[in-house]
Amino acid sequence: MITVEDARALLFGLASPLEAETVPLRQAAGRVLAREAVAKRDQPPFDASSMDGYAVQSAEVEKDAMFRVIGEAAAGHRFEGRVGAGEAVRIFTGAPVPQGAGTVVIQEDVRRDGNLITISADWDGKDNIRAQGGDFAVGETVAAPRLLRAQDIALLAAMNVDRVEVFRRPVVALISTGDELVFPGADPGPDQIVASNTYGLDAMLTAEGADVRVLPIARDSEASLQTVLDLALESADLVVTIGGASVGDHDLVGKVAAGMGLERAFYKIAMRPGKPLMAGRLGNAAMVGLPGNPVSAMVCGKLFLEPMIHLFTGRGAAAPDLRPARLGESVGPNGPREHYMRAVVQDGVITAFENQDSAVLTLLAEANALLMRPPHDPARKAGDEALYLPF
Repeated sequence: MITVEDARALLFGLASPLEAETVPLRQAAGRVLAREAVAKRDQPPFDASSMDGYAVQSAEVEKDAMFRVIGEAAAGHRFEGRVGAGEAVRIFTGAPVPQGAGTVVIQEDVRRDGNLITISADWDGKDNIRAQGGDFAVGETVAAPRLLRAQDIALLAAMNVDRVEVFRRPVVALISTGDELVFPGADPGPDQIVASNTYGLDAMLTAEGADVRVLPIARDSEASLQTVLDLALESADLVVTIGGASVGDHDLVGKVAAGMGLERAFYKIAMRPGKPLMAGRLGNAAMVGLPGNPVSAMVCGKLFLEPMIHLFTGRGAAAPDLRPARLGESVGPNGPREHYMRAVVQDGVITAFENQDSAVLTLLAEANALLMRPPHDPARKAGDEALYLPF
């Protein structure tokens, strides 16, 4: 058995950033920018008023000064003339500042009588103008790589960028294995269960930027498994089998994959849950064989598959982010394997569930953290610091 760290390093060796593709900006959220994007315009594109008020010459701004209103400027409708001495233009937020004006006096500081205004308060020295290019200018860039969030999309849109180059989404083929499985919505036989792992991993990896394909269930025969693997290899960057990777009589993944040319990187990790995990390269795709227990599959997905998706999508090779918390209850000594325990963390305090059976999904759904216990970690008491993985 190898360590979790060594397994992750070998998995990173099976993945690399995919090629870039150009997509419309509306399809770029959650993708990783592969090439810098360049602003095509200034923001603001003109000197713009930041307040509702009156645009006047700066040298004339003082309390009790009077001006004649000669026009109006609104967002999308500039005043075409020039503001001279003793003149003012009624202006609204976002409107272009007229030529000749250097200050917008806010409307709360003005009395108006017909076309005459009087400044009624002491000037605070603010010009209330957003300078052209004050946010960004033509030619400024958004650097790559960068995971594009909603606020990044807003910035690119303001830059008048309508298409961007992003790393391609990795195609992930999910293959459930076993005669005992049916998909949700089917009518399970008396000896069958629903393939929950596939749907959980689909949701997990899709959220991380993968293009997930759920393939037909591979039955407990070499022919069935090979047929589904052949189907996966037509387009997948990553093939993930669920179940069938252990050493039982019906665990056929390793044997069939080896017969198809699998270059195995490792088999079995010194961790729990998830010890019987296998990985390698099959054809042009990376392949990971997950254990079939629901909790084991989901924990392995979090620890290994998510970081692989990050690498495929240009976010780099990095281990999941472990965070510190204080134990809410004492825990006994850990054995020789790294242990990831379902837990709840709240206000900096983490408490592991007493039941850590890898087949219990209800506790997995209640958990928001995985308490990490290093190999041979001694007993810990309440209040001791521990590390956890948000989940």
